This record gives sequence, structure tokens and C-alpha cells, in this order.
Amino acid sequence: MPQLDVLDLKNKKVGDVEATPAVFEAKINNHLMKQYVVLQRASRRLGTASTKSSYGQLSGSGKKPWRQKGTGRARVGKTRSALWRGGLTIFGPTPRDYSFKMNKKARKQALRSALTECLQGGHIAVVDKIMLENPKTKEVVQVIKTLGLPLKTLFVTAEKNKNLELAVRNLQTVNVLPVEGVNVYDLLLHEKIVCTSEAVKKLGERLG
Repeated sequence: MPQLDVLDLKNKKVGDVEATPAVFEAKINNHLMKQYVVLQRASRRLGTASTKSSYGQLSGSGKKPWRQKGTGRARVGKTRSALWRGGLTIFGPTPRDYSFKMNKKARKQALRSALTECLQGGHIAVVDKIMLENPKTKEVVQVIKTLGLPLKTLFVTAEKNKNLELAVRNLQTVNVLPVEGVNVYDLLLHEKIVCTSEAVKKLGERLG
């Protein structure tokens, strides 16, 4: 069972925490991780592109511009034809939902793979707890400097931490997630994952 060092906010070791082997020493499945990331990015697509693809959506007359025969011109049924300026669009995009389904077991295995890869790459740090007296950005910046964290940092807490969430709101590349919100995209996006010791235990319970 892997043992992770637990630090305080002054970057001093205060103990150890046992990480669940099934979660932090899982077999890495790159295919499932990619599928999960594609699912997340597809779900975030708005899909609001819209074109007028039927005559009912167009304004203007459906009148025939000239008679069928005898003018020497090409025959035309209406001025709102797809061939004409101001006419309808053939096979244009319409509002749609890009999300798709991924099985729960596959999602869990993708999360285990991502956590294992982060741990093997030395991207996970564990702190005893993250308690801020006030929701101040400068307090979080001080914590990041003291712990020697990179710009892209993800804080994972056992429960929602309102002060921490408000404090990092002005930092574009720093994010906070509770254990329930941990996902593959954010784990792979950030250079360092800072978990509380309680969050490590809850991740083991959730995914073990």
C-alpha cells in the first residue's frame, strides 16, 4: 500500500497517509482516459450553430419569379431556392447536443488511471488541511509559494471549501474541486494536484 507524505501549509512533514492501491496503483488505460476527456469536452460544446434549412424559417415570398417557359431563362420555382442569395441552406448545422454516454465502470477506471499516472509522475502532493481565515487571493498565493507549487495547480478537498474557492477565483490557472467533482480532464490539465489527507481517503472510498 503506497504511503504518501502529508505536509502542513509551511511545507513541513506532519505524517503519512495510506493511498488505496486499487486507485493509486491501477493499470493505466490510455484509451479510457482519452475517451473520458473527449466526453467531457464534447459535453461542454454549446452546439448552438444554426442555419435556416426549411422554407418555413425564411422570410419573403414563395412566388415564382417568372413563367416556366418562353423567357429563355432557366426555370425557377421560387426566389428562396437554395441556389439563390437569401435562400435556404442545404445540410447546414442546426442546434444539437454533442454529449455521449460512457459506462460508469469505464469512467471509474479512467479516473483510477489518471490518478495513478499523476502519482507515478510525482504530480500529487498531500497536505493536512487547507484552512483560510479569509477568502483572500494573497493568502492562496502565499500557500502556493510556500509549497513551491507551479502555476497550474488543482486543489482537491474532501468537501466544498467556500473560502478557498473564492480565494482562487482571480487566479486563472488555479482551481478547486471537491472529491465528487474530480475528473480526468482536470487531473491531466494541471501540473500539480494538491489533495488534503481526507480527500485521499475519500477518493479511495469512491473509486476503490
